[in-house]
Amino acid sequence: MRDWKRAAALPVGFFSQDVIAVGRGLLGAVLVTSFEGHTTAGRIVEVEAYLGAADPASHAFEFRRNRQNESIYGAPGNWYVYRSYGVHWCANLVCGPPGVGAAVLIRALEPVAGLEVMRRRRGTTADRLLCAGPGRLCEAMGIARELDGAAMRRSAALVKPGCMPPSGGVVATTRVGISRGRDALLRFVLRDSIYLSRPVRAEN
Repeated sequence: MRDWKRAAALPVGFFSQDVIAVGRGLLGAVLVTSFEGHTTAGRIVEVEAYLGAADPASHAFEFRRNRQNESIYGAPGNWYVYRSYGVHWCANLVCGPPGVGAAVLIRALEPVAGLEVMRRRRGTTADRLLCAGPGRLCEAMGIARELDGAAMRRSAALVKPGCMPPSGGVVATTRVGISRGRDALLRFVLRDSIYLSRPVRAEN
């Protein structure tokens, strides 16, 4: 893996791309957080793309706006953090031009640094499950609503370049836990990772 400790965060230009390109491009990158004096890091192994106004599963479907989703319409590379079902925080990165409402949800990480802090935050020692799912990873990494709307490059949660997935190592599947737009192949995962929120089915 590239030395993420010395690497700069991904540039804003990366997030100005099409949301699908961003989603695929984030696989293998490293999310690094620094909260309350603790640094944690995890390699991104699973994401989901949400296309914006034309995507019925997106919070920006038909350009709906409310106080909770305002950040999804922000600048590329900004964080959009929301609470799912009133319980778990979910971390997304805004993509494309401002106002489009496209974003990539980070669904799972492979823990690479600060595991003791993650275990304490999560109340578990099962490393495979520390960041397997968007709610789990936010808890493990210390991410909460305070990050919402922040420019990633100036925030306490940075995404840095990591190692590129091998050829054929990325699989596209349907998204998880949604009731609309279920057939779209917009969940991207590293095929051989044991840290996914859900395994890849054999037909994928």
